[in-house]
Amino acid sequence: MDDVDTARDAPPGAAYEFDRAVAVDRTAPEIWRAEIDPGWNIGDAPNGGYLASIAVSALRRVSPHPHPFAVSTHFPSRARPGPADVRTEVIRIGRTQTMAEARLFQSDEIRLVLTATFGDLGSLDGPTVVSGTAPAIPPPEQCVKAEGGIAPEFVKRFDLRLTPETAMWAVGQPTGEARMEGWIAFADGRPADPHGLVVMCDAFPPTVFNVLRSRSWVPTIEYTVHVRRMPEDGWKQCRFTTRYLIDGYLEEDGEVWDTDGRLVALSRQLARVLTPEGGP
Repeated sequence: MDDVDTARDAPPGAAYEFDRAVAVDRTAPEIWRAEIDPGWNIGDAPNGGYLASIAVSALRRVSPHPHPFAVSTHFPSRARPGPADVRTEVIRIGRTQTMAEARLFQSDEIRLVLTATFGDLGSLDGPTVVSGTAPAIPPPEQCVKAEGGIAPEFVKRFDLRLTPETAMWAVGQPTGEARMEGWIAFADGRPADPHGLVVMCDAFPPTVFNVLRSRSWVPTIEYTVHVRRMPEDGWKQCRFTTRYLIDGYLEEDGEVWDTDGRLVALSRQLARVLTPEGGP
């Protein structure tokens, strides 16, 4: 299938770091070349939400509908910084939605499989009932700016502010509740459009840092994002919680609200806790 709208996915004058980092170029029909940027690493591995965003970039090039509504990503093997190929397949194009799949390869090994449904957030009109509310948290200037720590390169891509309570794990005082709350924006001022929300939903520290005494690696097995509305500019208010950590596996549920108090995205991921040898 030919490009639907090449200009739509091109970085606007390469002004924003995220757009440069997720850019793709077509090298063959339905094959796109990407460069995985180490600046989006957690430790020595690329962040999962960032990898998903690269795949979304390729699917945006083949979908006549502009916005990712639902994105589900699996990670069969560990990716690394450097060149990668994304192979896209359009499954169905309907009047209001497009469903498509992307697979990211390195050295002929599948690193990521992503299925997405695209639509047009600006055209939605239907019944609305919202029973949840945005978290009641201090304003950004009263929160703790996340700098350095376990993901120094990835964190630099954002202005990430944790509530004082949920930031206690960073000073060795986990709260005992698997929850992270706070504010987020791109560090360079990029607006958080639906594409940007895909990476923002995976940008906070793992919730289980507030229940584990030892520092752990928490790789994602499956990652889902539902974009519900076109977000307004400015800070995004976030809440991430885990209710069940069982035999080292956990779910993490996320909510993202914009400055108008509107829910703009929901997320869920299945992850695994890998503790240092001998740790709890």
